[in-house]
Parts: sequence; C-alpha cells; structure tokens
Amino acid sequence: MTTYDVLREFADSWVLLSFTVFFLVMLGFVFRKGARKQYEHVSLIPLQDDEKV
Repeated sequence: MTTYDVLREFADSWVLLSFTVFFLVMLGFVFRKGARKQYEHVSLIPLQDDEKV
C-alpha cells in the first residue's frame, strides 16, 4: 500500500467523520438556547453610528 493510498483511506473515513462532528457541534453552538439575544445585538453593529474624531 502506497502513502497516497493510506492518506486517501484516512481522509475518506476519519477526516470526514471529524468534519461532520465539528459541523454538528458548531450547529449546536449557534442554535443553543439564549444565543438569540447575542446575535441580535451583533447584527445591529453595522447600523450604529461611528464616533467622529
């Protein structure tokens, strides 16, 4: 088995699984209870007036 085949097999199985788990954890983090208030505040930042120096 060549190095390419080993890396390909590793990427096809474990890396795909780890990215899937990471994606699901991030979805859970974004949609967690109580996050709505924080995201509403952050979404209004571009609309706030800047202080002029």
